[in-house]
Amino acid sequence: MMRGISFFLYLLGLVAVGSHARQEDALTRLYNAKSNRMAEIDTNFYNELRVIDESKVIPQEGLKEKDKIEKLPGQPYVKFSQYGGYVTVDEKAGRAFYYYFTEAEHSQQSAPLLLWLNGGPGCSSLAYGAMQELGPFRVTSDAKSLYRNPYAWNKAANVLFVESPAGLAHTILHHNKKANTTIINLKGIIIGNAVINDFTDNIGMYDYFWTHALISDESIENIHKHCDFSPSNVTTQRKECVNAMDEADANVGPIDIYNIYAPICLSSNLTTKPKKPSLIIDPCSDFFTYTYLNTPEVQKALHANVTGSLNYTWEPCSDILTTWGDSPSTILPLLKEFMANGLRVWVFSGDTDGRVPVTGTRYSLNKLKLPTKAKLYPWAVKGEVGGYSIVYEGGLTFATVRGAGHQVPGYQPLRALTLIQHFLDGITLPKAQS
Repeated sequence: MMRGISFFLYLLGLVAVGSHARQEDALTRLYNAKSNRMAEIDTNFYNELRVIDESKVIPQEGLKEKDKIEKLPGQPYVKFSQYGGYVTVDEKAGRAFYYYFTEAEHSQQSAPLLLWLNGGPGCSSLAYGAMQELGPFRVTSDAKSLYRNPYAWNKAANVLFVESPAGLAHTILHHNKKANTTIINLKGIIIGNAVINDFTDNIGMYDYFWTHALISDESIENIHKHCDFSPSNVTTQRKECVNAMDEADANVGPIDIYNIYAPICLSSNLTTKPKKPSLIIDPCSDFFTYTYLNTPEVQKALHANVTGSLNYTWEPCSDILTTWGDSPSTILPLLKEFMANGLRVWVFSGDTDGRVPVTGTRYSLNKLKLPTKAKLYPWAVKGEVGGYSIVYEGGLTFATVRGAGHQVPGYQPLRALTLIQHFLDGITLPKAQS
């Protein structure tokens, strides 16, 4: 089914500040787990992979028609089709992934397939990727209707949102190798504002705070002098280091660290009448989305909560997961593996994200020691600088998105769409004219 279509994977390592089961809480739990018990990349699962036995695949007849979404409540008219439902992964255990799929607006049969996965860890691709970033709709401030996103990524691809399956790109590569054929035609992977290498990400975050006048000279000096973020030392920081980090955390606490220049949400209340639709994500959009996706009519239209027997509300992030057995201190070996297998690898950063900032990402990528193919240059869209990009030998491209926070498509939708179009087409971002 997928052999004739180019398949791309997008990973958003973390997601922006929110409510309920909050995203920053998910990240904090992850770091605490790492501090208490370091883990390496667990490859046992991949060693156990077997070529798919098609006789054991659940019958697929009629599933596509069953999952077609006729129309979401409050949705404006669109010409493309959308689907939603559950993909069973373990019938006996009752395990399934929820998915939401939007066809490309044009040339659906020839357009590539882009799979979007949010991180968190444990946060929803539907809540964030689909409803607040790159999906075709955004939720109004009264949580009763939707409005169009003119820079939705289904202008460039068929887009599939899946609720957080782990290790997918690695799994695809190993399945293809086991079968000795291309089961899934994976062409590339693009990673946005993601934790890549703990040591460099940590020091890069505090350097970003200082260079953006968020923490004192004394704090950064003490962090550089007394903190050791290497994996072997992460659980035994000196008192001077802990005090400096606490002071830094207190300084950045009152702002939205996922976009240091963005306004914060001052009220969780919905509005009586919807605000004027905005291209830029509303600081309170988490509340709009949460309410909308917990509406029974919306869940029915999405083919979610099909039994209607859940005794809890849907949450944008899981607060059930508290420990991780596969939580490596670095994914640099995976990036090397992707490139060694000929995959197109892009990494990008919104340059106003303070939580997983551009400094840490650059420090991390520099650890790869790759030769430079094209030096850092400003790239452009509609006559303005969209960000800066550098191209490395081996198939790696790094790009910043100017003026974007952690949820890049939510803050700079045109620049984000330009970025993904060039990634999918396999061409470098256009240079800005002097």
